[in-house]
Amino acid sequence: MDCTTFRAASSNPTSSTSAKAFEALKTFSTITSRTDKIKAPSFTFAGLNQNGAVKDADSKEIPGGIKVTDSVQTACGPALNAVSVTERKTDTLFDFKGKANLVSPWRDVQWTEERRTSLMESICSYSPSSGEVTHARVLLLGPTRSGKSSFISSVQSVFNGRVTNRAMVGSSSTSFTKKSFNILGQKREDPTRLVLCDAMGLGDGEMTGLTLHDILTVIKGHVPEGHKFRPDQAVRSETGNYVKWPSLKDKIHCVAFVVDASNMLAYSKGLRATFQQLREHISDLGIHQVALLTHVDEVCPQTAKDVSEIYKSLTIREMMRKAADLLGMSTSYIVPVKNYSSELDLDMNTDVLLLSAVDHILQYVDLYFQDNTPQGTGSEKE
Repeated sequence: MDCTTFRAASSNPTSSTSAKAFEALKTFSTITSRTDKIKAPSFTFAGLNQNGAVKDADSKEIPGGIKVTDSVQTACGPALNAVSVTERKTDTLFDFKGKANLVSPWRDVQWTEERRTSLMESICSYSPSSGEVTHARVLLLGPTRSGKSSFISSVQSVFNGRVTNRAMVGSSSTSFTKKSFNILGQKREDPTRLVLCDAMGLGDGEMTGLTLHDILTVIKGHVPEGHKFRPDQAVRSETGNYVKWPSLKDKIHCVAFVVDASNMLAYSKGLRATFQQLREHISDLGIHQVALLTHVDEVCPQTAKDVSEIYKSLTIREMMRKAADLLGMSTSYIVPVKNYSSELDLDMNTDVLLLSAVDHILQYVDLYFQDNTPQGTGSEKE
């Protein structure tokens, strides 16, 4: 049960039986509200007889690591019945409840077919503001199984009109081929100007994933399409098909970090340091960065049932804050997404969430072109 709390009532019962029952229960300490299992201390309480007197009895343990007697359980029933209706409303003896959704969303989204259509048309008609560049190139970076490839497949599914798995979804930590996916429009012969680049998953160390050197080399535009990355073989100028003088169209125009909400608490300090180091170096290159929070349906039951509830979820908002801390960026750069995985049919609300994420990315792509296009066109030496 999510965010469970346990507290004793604080009212003054009017019956002596009720008073003694409440006095016994007031010795309970507040148990911390954690979603994982903890070893709570055990307590043994004497029972109450029908006259309200305390008597000894054999105790037994109930879930939560707390021991109470059978007679306390039976005595609490009539004791609680003696409490007035007003007292029951103002004091909750056992308050086991999950985080309730907010009444108003903390981000406004129009969950309508019209909004879905509008976003699709906007993405299909998008064109880079730089005359030198024909396609916006976005690099997805994140740990293995964070949902990078699934995001690419899910976005393409929206434009295909059915769930497809176009991108390779894998978890190899030894090698990965650089692949770029041109998102096709509603008419498959008319692709969009958006290219999503998938790469090997990040690791905690230099030998467990894509290295910092190789990531920066990709962003600068030196790495050719189809290059096979290996942690023990850094990309060098001697590498086959190495692009020595990349132009603006060869470079990455925005980086989207991808983190798994369901694995947020398990991410190591080493990965946090990796993200911080990456962001510092990528920022030095003038590349804007955003983040995608995936697997949100696995951490919030309400969102799993209805994606349109996502911005009312306190759980998702908390995960957004944790992601911001992990990445070292403001939550304004982060958007939650739900990828298609086991579904066979598209869902309008899921489509709106995915398309909104793409629209969010394209806004920062445009900022990059605004920052770089005025400096001139043509190839730039590095």
